[in-house]
Amino acid sequence: MQRSKKIVILGHFGVGKTSLIRRFVTNQFSDKYKVTIGVHITKKVVALTSEDSISLILWDLEGTDDLDQIRDAYLLGTHGIIFVFDISRPSTFQHLKTDLQIVSRKIPDRPLLIIGNKKDLVPEDELHETLNEHAIQYNYLTSAKTGDMVEEVFLDLANLLNKDA
Repeated sequence: MQRSKKIVILGHFGVGKTSLIRRFVTNQFSDKYKVTIGVHITKKVVALTSEDSISLILWDLEGTDDLDQIRDAYLLGTHGIIFVFDISRPSTFQHLKTDLQIVSRKIPDRPLLIIGNKKDLVPEDELHETLNEHAIQYNYLTSAKTGDMVEEVFLDLANLLNKDA
């Protein structure tokens, strides 16, 4: 049996939302930066068991520093959320708690994964120091460039959505 689930990918400008999706869907990475304007929709079917799969409809929303400005129409029918910040750019996680409160208010009671992307740009010891210093709560640290933990993020969310089905 196959179901479709809408996933919105949110975060500030340039945190790597599009790159994460591209890595997951096509296993490719490009360092040529293209700004997403509005929304870009991609789909990938994920096998959960030999008889069961889920079609993830990935809504790549344009980055914004003010999450209250996201069009509510883009958020209608959302089943799950991936919120991405750039671990190498403090401006994308300094107000993480407030950003997540806005997301929870706009899209209540949906599975949410918090992703720190671009871990390849930060030395390992500095990475954990930064996370601890800012008391950052996250589910995964990823690198769209290397592919590290990208597949796990989307599979984890697919499994969470399958439990809710």
